[in-house]
Amino acid sequence: MWGKIYYSVIAALLVASALAAPHEGHDHGGHTDDHYHHLHHGKDEAHPSHAGEDASHLLSPHNADFAFSFYKKLALQPDAQGKNIFFSPVGISMALSMLAVGAKGTTLSQIYSSLGYSGLQAQQVNEGFEHLIHMLGHSKDNMQLEAGAGVAIREGFKVVDQFLKDVQHYYNSEAFSVDFSKPEIAAEEINKFIAKKTHDKITNMVKDLDSDMVMMLINYMYFRGKWDKPFDAQLTHKADFKVDENTTVQVDMMKRTGRYDIYQDPVHKTTVMMVPYKGNSSMMIVLPDEGKMKEVEESICRHHLKSWHDQLFRSSVDLFMPKFSISATSKLNDILKDMGVTDAFSDAADFSGMTEEVKVKVSQVVHQAVLSVDEKGTEAAAATTIEIMPMSLPGNVRLNRPFLVLIVEDSTKSILFMGKITNPTE
Repeated sequence: MWGKIYYSVIAALLVASALAAPHEGHDHGGHTDDHYHHLHHGKDEAHPSHAGEDASHLLSPHNADFAFSFYKKLALQPDAQGKNIFFSPVGISMALSMLAVGAKGTTLSQIYSSLGYSGLQAQQVNEGFEHLIHMLGHSKDNMQLEAGAGVAIREGFKVVDQFLKDVQHYYNSEAFSVDFSKPEIAAEEINKFIAKKTHDKITNMVKDLDSDMVMMLINYMYFRGKWDKPFDAQLTHKADFKVDENTTVQVDMMKRTGRYDIYQDPVHKTTVMMVPYKGNSSMMIVLPDEGKMKEVEESICRHHLKSWHDQLFRSSVDLFMPKFSISATSKLNDILKDMGVTDAFSDAADFSGMTEEVKVKVSQVVHQAVLSVDEKGTEAAAATTIEIMPMSLPGNVRLNRPFLVLIVEDSTKSILFMGKITNPTE
């Protein structure tokens, strides 16, 4: 059994504003399990160019800025108040960049502006994601990290071949045809694709499809990891978690005494701690002081992350962390419009790089992410670990009130997932 599992799926639904009759031309195959077309280079092949590596690092600060900007917008949504927040910043950036491959004019510039890519060329962005996906796909025995995309296309609808080639090459995308004129069957087919890519953890995401839809872009990210130093399940105990001033819930609280990188920030009134996974990734826990969550949420940015990283020090800590499994679904239209992506959703949309058959626009962008945390690594991880502890007494980090989590992949400096755990029992 793996200790931590994260999944993220983003779906961008496109409708034709003046749907033409289906015509001959682009045949995307049948509906068998093998009908997904895939042109990306294999994960064990050498990367085709070193330019992608430079572009990947070029994207990193912009992606981090987008992560915090997006989080702040998400946290302000009326339906997010008092709720858990969890999403994949890299996944959303990847989905929008993939949408941008088919965009032109103001539609393209608005998407790039929202992502902080205004100073970059499309080739830099695309090669950056190609390299990022390539790096993430080189999973080790200790962790599994998969990222990619899908393009569900209306049967008989003509898509620009170059668009399909580019999203397949740069975004690890697979194209398949569905019959959107039969929404329930189309939803079943798309959900089958999503379930397969998320190892059956997200199974019924797409519903209530419009029969006029012509295409859906799907982005997924899947991560399975195990703690570098697992918790002892025998030490897990019932404990109170204070959701807010009026609400306390009971949680299964894990406990582990060990050496962790930690920093107590007196300026931003928060405790920061790194809990590493095996491999190249870590969970950064940000625990604001009592009553200071709103202040931390409003001010947090990538510069804080760098400052915290620079000031972390290794210390003995009694870590108390709740076990939990949460799922968060968000409709992103309003947030993206608020971030300047307006034309894509209107009749002014220019996706002529995607299809020249009719004008299309984005009708809906939906994101779902799942987070599961428990004590274990794999069942085979029953080895005994001996840590040399200093004589000083350990400090306490007790996650018994709302806290922020960031899942960071170290080699690409990517914030894979980010969220706020407000109530571990929901």
